[in-house]
Amino acid sequence: MSVELLMNITPSETRVALIEGGVLQELHIERAVTKSVVGNVYKGKIVRVLSGMQAAFVDIGLDKAAFLHINDIAVYKSSIASNKEKSQTTVSSDIADFVRPGQDLIVQIIKDPLGTKGARLTTDLTVPSRYLVFIPGNCHIGVSQRIESSEERQRLKAIATSCLTDLGGFIIRTSAEGVDESELRQDAAFLQRVWTKVLKRKSRLENKNKMIYGDLILSYKILRDFVGTKIDRVRIDSKQTHEQLIEFTQEFIPELDGKVECYTGELPIFDLFNVEREIQRALEKKVSLKSGGYIVIDQTEAMTTVDINTGGFVGHRNLEDTIFNTNLEATSVIARQLRLRNLGGIIILDFIDMKSNDHKRRVFSALEQALAKDRIKTNVHNFSPLGLIEMTRKRTQESLEHIFCTECKHCNGRGSVKTVETVCYEVLREVLRVNKAFSVDEFNVYTSTAVADSLLNSESDNLGELIQFMSKKINIYAEPLYGQEQFDVVMV
Repeated sequence: MSVELLMNITPSETRVALIEGGVLQELHIERAVTKSVVGNVYKGKIVRVLSGMQAAFVDIGLDKAAFLHINDIAVYKSSIASNKEKSQTTVSSDIADFVRPGQDLIVQIIKDPLGTKGARLTTDLTVPSRYLVFIPGNCHIGVSQRIESSEERQRLKAIATSCLTDLGGFIIRTSAEGVDESELRQDAAFLQRVWTKVLKRKSRLENKNKMIYGDLILSYKILRDFVGTKIDRVRIDSKQTHEQLIEFTQEFIPELDGKVECYTGELPIFDLFNVEREIQRALEKKVSLKSGGYIVIDQTEAMTTVDINTGGFVGHRNLEDTIFNTNLEATSVIARQLRLRNLGGIIILDFIDMKSNDHKRRVFSALEQALAKDRIKTNVHNFSPLGLIEMTRKRTQESLEHIFCTECKHCNGRGSVKTVETVCYEVLREVLRVNKAFSVDEFNVYTSTAVADSLLNSESDNLGELIQFMSKKINIYAEPLYGQEQFDVVMV
């Protein structure tokens, strides 16, 4: 199966599509207005030390001074750890004993600026990659606690230990579980090359308040994260970015040397493999299956639910086989949609009820195989007594829906609006309420065209009764720009 990366570069937005076997599987987006600075390393200068807050403000060249708390100072944390080993509790808890105004400091951003608050910093530097986190100056090897198998932990630790140099140590990430030794070694070599470049730049940098390492932009980060993955071709529609990526791969990712191309075709690059159309489909709730069935994906704040339906698929044998075949087909579609839409958190899969335990076993096995292709870690539980499959998928970034869409101003995110009939009755009740509260001779009602038509036609009897009851005149005016639930009752 061929694997390609398509990169669409514009000044305001970078989009990267992962194509496997001619089908869009993943979409990654980075916009200039929302670009994060988390992970960037700066040479800053402390401008204020506030013992009362146990914090310092550091000038790193951003609009607002950044915030450094005592708990994020590596020297303080190491002092506490050392004294715990010696059963001593004499470590100073005053930040003024660890930093002073005017002091130069190498810091890393761990939280973006928000509103009036500046970025939050740490002096405990790390550089992440796909499978490892590099810890400069600390030859320690750590393993994610989420990797539960003791054999796997020992295997990963042995590989990482063999990659150690004087530059620093590693923390093995959860995503490294089950990864080949060659991929881990490539990741370690990449991080060591990056940090060597950072040290060279730090030694040349004379001015304070300057960035000495910036977490990679999306086009670079994608290539970094795909180190060790079998990529046949990377196509970019920007000549400038193409030249930069050629230089980047030659220096840091020689495995991709010769695979990066500049796309010069007449069609927009995302029209290849129908990527633009697939993106639009990924924003819809309903996803059709080739057999005629379909799945419905509902993303909410608490969880994402996926419902499978036979739709127009009637099968050829019996109902049980029809249900089984629909569920089986849905497993690969669900796995692809989770990747494409980048859905994370709790996910509930409501397969069509199956009576056969063998059918359930085969559907669950097919789902596990489909999810095995996902680079993001998933945790899947077998069918519950209610016939549901519960799973979690790690959140890595905003879902496509959150990036592309905003809350509907008419339904306020509910996904539905009140019926015309319901709004008509609300209008009549509001007129009656205002009439009781104020002494008015006449009312003007401004509402949507559909509600106005209903009040003057199908609901005219109710409107007439209210006019007769109040002995007041009610004028109905249609406002084409009003949403269906929007209306105003004006006293004349």
